[in-house]
Amino acid sequence: MRRVGLLLLVFLIGQAQAETTAYGGLDLNRLTSVYTEALGFIAPRILDPVPVSRLTIWGLRGMTSLDPALQVETADSRVRLTRRGQTIADRSTPNGEAAGPWVKMAVELTAAGYQVSAPLRRAGTQGLIQCFFDEMFSHIDIYSRYVPPAEAGADRANRAGRAGLGLTVAPRGALTEIRSVIRDSPGAIAGIKPGDILLAVDGQRTTDQDLRTINALLAGDDGSDVTLTVRGRDGRTRKYPMVRAMVPPETVFARRMDDVLVLRITGFSETTASHIALSVQDAMAEPNPVSGIVLDLRDNRGGLLRQAVTAADEFLPGGLIAVTQGRDPDADHIWRSVPGELAEDVPLVILVDGHTASAAEILAAALSDRGRAVVVGSATVGKGLVQTIDPMPDGGELFVTWSRVIAPLGWPIQGIGVLPQVCTSLGDEALNRELAALSTGFQPMAEAIRRNRAARVPVSASEELEIRAPCPAAAARAADLYAARALVANPAAYAAALLPPMPDQ
Repeated sequence: MRRVGLLLLVFLIGQAQAETTAYGGLDLNRLTSVYTEALGFIAPRILDPVPVSRLTIWGLRGMTSLDPALQVETADSRVRLTRRGQTIADRSTPNGEAAGPWVKMAVELTAAGYQVSAPLRRAGTQGLIQCFFDEMFSHIDIYSRYVPPAEAGADRANRAGRAGLGLTVAPRGALTEIRSVIRDSPGAIAGIKPGDILLAVDGQRTTDQDLRTINALLAGDDGSDVTLTVRGRDGRTRKYPMVRAMVPPETVFARRMDDVLVLRITGFSETTASHIALSVQDAMAEPNPVSGIVLDLRDNRGGLLRQAVTAADEFLPGGLIAVTQGRDPDADHIWRSVPGELAEDVPLVILVDGHTASAAEILAAALSDRGRAVVVGSATVGKGLVQTIDPMPDGGELFVTWSRVIAPLGWPIQGIGVLPQVCTSLGDEALNRELAALSTGFQPMAEAIRRNRAARVPVSASEELEIRAPCPAAAARAADLYAARALVANPAAYAAALLPPMPDQ
């Protein structure tokens, strides 16, 4: 009896080991934990409700993208995995829509497919997870997605910033020059300026060193100490003890063009709004204050929604900025500006193009609808959906669309995009005619803008195309900035291009 018990124990241990190793490295625990977290997060949040059962079947059909010989079929309350017409696995559909039983079935079918399919085994656990979500989200919307662990880590670093000093260096002969210093970074706070020469890092000389070595010396953990030896533009050499900190990437780049301040905004990170405000304040404090401000949002794909809202708040009196609407009550939000305007009496122009999207569109729509800025360029992308982020147990992230953005005048950004008040995508001759008309007080885009602002959810695809047609999406052009400066120089044309200001709400 003792021998039988020992044999049974050995058999059970072997069976448990087989369950984790029989599939050549397929991690069933990871599949289970990721799918359970994801289905529980997605189902109550996506804009249009989809039951867990359908989400799971969609995801399982991702195996077909790896191995076309595999098919997932549903019929008679059963789910079958077949390979070239032969049944590989057959399960009854779980009762109800609880995630747990559907995940269990999905993992079992995936494991069965893994045993018979070389393409699935080559893809491995991570590849199967990716295909599960790719197929599922292809039925939902183009912005929801799963980001695998390595890429998610890089994305998190880009959103939050990287530990460092906020300095960009470049060779100048055998020397190393400070090319740029990010606002509010340790380097900026210490007083280092572009054009200074970096002589040493913690006593290690930088002369004749390659950039990779120098950047490695500058990098370090958040909170770590470092001392730079720098020769300033005044010829004096100084030592700067500093502490490395998390520094978000710089997204605001300022330049003066005569009396116009041009701010190129490449994205919306955690410091974008404050850097916009600081750049404007600096320009307004100069001996020759600016007579116009241009926010260049061309090629800006977006970023943090809250930063776009905060940037709009800087330029607006109290009132509505945007509304977000979704199924989850936490997705509903009314964003408002508070009293107090930056550069209140200075004309504001926003440049957009066919690559301007998301948070950049929210900023442009808010300032245009509220009558604070003239938008110049072409129709924008029309990405007016907001994603919420859920960290996955494997270190990846889910980006799930859970709300749509409504502009202050009530129209949806999704699909329509922002239609400019001054269109540059129809050619130089058309633009010159438009500027001439504006000088007389006539707004050629008035009817197109009116139709754009009158749109309400839902908007059909054909209606979206008709709304966008008067100013087709196009890449950035030199004429964009030309038109912006012409408006600033001609108050009558600028006034005619503006939408009437909304009342404070």
